[in-house]
Amino acid sequence: MSTILSLTYESPLGTLKLTSNKDALLGLSFISEIREKQESNPVLEMTIQQLDAYFKGTLQKFSVPMELHGTAFQKTVWEALCTIPYGTVVSYQDIAIAIGNPKAVRAVGMANNKNPISIIIPCHRVIGKQGSLTGYAGGLDKKQWLLCHERENQDNNLQE
Repeated sequence: MSTILSLTYESPLGTLKLTSNKDALLGLSFISEIREKQESNPVLEMTIQQLDAYFKGTLQKFSVPMELHGTAFQKTVWEALCTIPYGTVVSYQDIAIAIGNPKAVRAVGMANNKNPISIIIPCHRVIGKQGSLTGYAGGLDKKQWLLCHERENQDNNLQE
């Protein structure tokens, strides 16, 4: 069994908990307090470097290895989320259509809600069909901040 390590990262939006095994990032989520021992490894260090660059506005696409645990449907949705270009938004219906299941709008929303790697798997780029901001595990204020941050930095000469 692979050892799982966790580390916290202070972002402009608050504290994030990062978890990984030796090969891949397993989770990234917003937390309110630190309760665990802090340990790092190369995957977590790479994640921190990429988050630093993202929050500075100099990184648009993450390349940290990820290991996703979920249903086949959830993984399909999460992979589709990773194709949404930086600084743009799509609807839940757009994702349902993109995965070849146009009637699965609610299921896409539920899979979005279960996204284990916030920010890197950009579920914040998914909005309601009429353009409204809807659900985000970190809160709608954080979703709005991330969308504004990406729009403001979209035209920078950024790393891919």
